Amino acid sequence: MDAADFSAVLSEVRRFVRERVMPLEAEIDEKDEMPADIREAARKMGLFGFALPEEYGGLGLSMYEEARLMFELGYTTPSLRSMFGTNNGIAGHVLMVGGTAEQKAEWLPRIASGDVLASFALTEPEAGSDPSTLTTRAHLDGDEWVINGAKRYITNAPLADVFMVFARTDPDAPGTRGISTFLVPAGTPGLTVAPRDHKMGQFGAWTADVYLDDVRVPADALVGGEHGLNRGFATAMGCIAHGRVHISALMVGMAERLVDESVTYASTRRQSGKLIGSFQLVQGLIADSQTDYYAGRATVLEAARAFDAGTDTKTGPSCAKYFASEMVCRVADRAVQVHGGAGYMRGVAVERFYRDARLFRIYEGTSQIQQVIIAKALLGGAARG
Repeated sequence: MDAADFSAVLSEVRRFVRERVMPLEAEIDEKDEMPADIREAARKMGLFGFALPEEYGGLGLSMYEEARLMFELGYTTPSLRSMFGTNNGIAGHVLMVGGTAEQKAEWLPRIASGDVLASFALTEPEAGSDPSTLTTRAHLDGDEWVINGAKRYITNAPLADVFMVFARTDPDAPGTRGISTFLVPAGTPGLTVAPRDHKMGQFGAWTADVYLDDVRVPADALVGGEHGLNRGFATAMGCIAHGRVHISALMVGMAERLVDESVTYASTRRQSGKLIGSFQLVQGLIADSQTDYYAGRATVLEAARAFDAGTDTKTGPSCAKYFASEMVCRVADRAVQVHGGAGYMRGVAVERFYRDARLFRIYEGTSQIQQVIIAKALLGGAARG
C-alpha cells in the first residue's frame, strides 16, 4: 500500500479504537458481546479483509503493515480484533494458501467484505497444539465427502457462516500426514455449534465446540481440489505462522496500553501524601514494563520483515509469539501491582487486560510448543537425541 494511504488507514483505525471502542470496553466485558454498530463500522472500514489480496476486495497489507495495524487494534479489548481476525488470518489464509481459483473467487470477496464470517476448525478435545492426533475423519462417498468428528474452542463458531474444517482423509497415514481441509457452510445438515464457552477473559470474543455428524459436502468443498488432498496440515501450518506474527503484534499494542494505564495511575494516585510515581519501586515496575514493550515491538517488526522477505516464515513467528505472549503477561501483572487494590477491581482496565492477556500464552500454539519449534530449528537432528 502507498505510504500515505497506509498512514491514513492507521490514523482512521487509531481514532476508531480510541473514540468508539475504548468507551465501550467495560460494557463489552460485562455483556460478553460486541455491539452491532461497532461490527458494522469495522466492516465499512475494511477491517474484515485488511490482510487479503486487493484482487478479492481486501487491502492487501504486507506482514509489516499488518503488524503496525495490530499495534493500534491491540490498544483496546482483544475481542475487537477477534471479530475479524479469523477472516484475515487463519481462516481466510486457508483459501489464500491452498484454495483453488474457483474457491478463492467464490469465498474471498465475501470474507474480505465481512459479508461472510469464517472460522478455522482445527483444534479438538485431544488435539490442540499437536494436530497429529486429530481424529475428525472424512471419506468420499460417491461425489460427496462425509465428515465426522468434534472441534473445540473454535473462535467465532457461534457467528460463523463457513468453517474451514480439518479432517483425516487417509487413516493409514502417520502423524500429520493424511489431513485435508474442507469448506463447510454453517447450516449444513449434521453440523452443530454448541453454546458459546464461558471464558476467564476476552469477553465479546466467542468460542464454542463444533460437532460434525455425517456432514455431507460436495467433492469441490475439498480446499485445493485434488491437489489439496492430504495437504491440510501443511496449509494449516502456513496459516498459523502468519497468525503468530499477527497475534504477537496485537500483544504489543496491549502492552502499550498497559504501560499507559500504569503511567497515568502512578502520575495521579497519591499515597502518604506523595504521588506513587515518586516511589522508586513503582518507577522500577514501570521501567521494566516499558522495556518489555519496547523489546516486544522490535521483535515483532523484525519477524514481520523477515516474513515478508521469505527469509524466515517459521522460527521468527514462533520467537515473536513466544516472547510477546510472555511479555504482555508480565506487563499486565505489573500494571495490576502498580494499581494496588484498585487493580484487582472489576471495571478497572488493567484488571480486565490481566484476564485477557492470559490466553495469549495458550492459543496459536502454547509457549511450550513455541520453545520446541525454536529449539528444533536451531538444534536440527541433535534435538531428537
